[in-house]
Amino acid sequence: MQDLKYIEIETNPNPTASVIWLHGLGASGHDFEPVVPELGLPEDAAVRFIFPHAPNLPVTINGGMRMPAWYDIKAMDIDRVVDKEQLMESSDAVARLVDQEIERGVNSENIVIAGFSQGGAVAYELGLSYPKRLAGILALSTYFATAKTVTLSEANREIPIKVYHGTSDPMVPESLGRLSVDQLKELGYAPSYQTYPMEHSVCLEEIQDIGQFLRRHLL
Repeated sequence: MQDLKYIEIETNPNPTASVIWLHGLGASGHDFEPVVPELGLPEDAAVRFIFPHAPNLPVTINGGMRMPAWYDIKAMDIDRVVDKEQLMESSDAVARLVDQEIERGVNSENIVIAGFSQGGAVAYELGLSYPKRLAGILALSTYFATAKTVTLSEANREIPIKVYHGTSDPMVPESLGRLSVDQLKELGYAPSYQTYPMEHSVCLEEIQDIGQFLRRHLL
C-alpha cells in the first residue's frame, strides 16, 4: 500500500504528543477534524492530530462499489468476515505514520492510536503489535477483527485501552464492542468500556471523555 495522505492539525507549535485518528468506511480524514476544539485540551497543550485518508477499495457488502476503506468487508455476520490481508496492509501504512511522528521528535510513548468502526479494527491491530511503547488505544464503535491472529508486542502489554460504543448501533452492534473487551481481557489487557445512548456515531459526551483520556495519558 502506498503512503497515506492525511490532514494535520497542531494545537500549538512544536508538538510533544500525537494522535493518529482513523475514520470509518466510506468517510475521510475530514470526518473527525471538527472534534479537536471539542476535546477540551489545555490551551498550552502541543498535540499534533493526524487524520489519514483510507485508500479507495471495492467493498463486497456494498456491491463491490469502490469507496474509502481500510479493508474489504465480505459479510456482515457476527464475526465480520473481513479481508485481513488488506487490514494488515492498512495497519502497516499507519505504522509508517507512527514512525514518521517519532522521526519528527515525538516520543512513541506520547502517541495515541484512535479509530472509529473500520478504523478501530486497524487501531487494535496496530496498537497491540507496534514494537515500541505507545500511549494508548481509543476504539470507537468498532470490533476486534484480528483478535485471533494479532502478533502482540511486549512493549504494549500494558497499553491503556478505552472502548466506546453506542447502545443502539445498527451497523456494529454493541455486542461486538463487548466481545472486543472480552477478547482483550483474555489476552491479558485491561480495557475500559463506556457506552452512550446513540447509534453508529459519536456524541459530545464521548468526545469530552476522549479529551480526558488524552489529558491523562499524553499531557
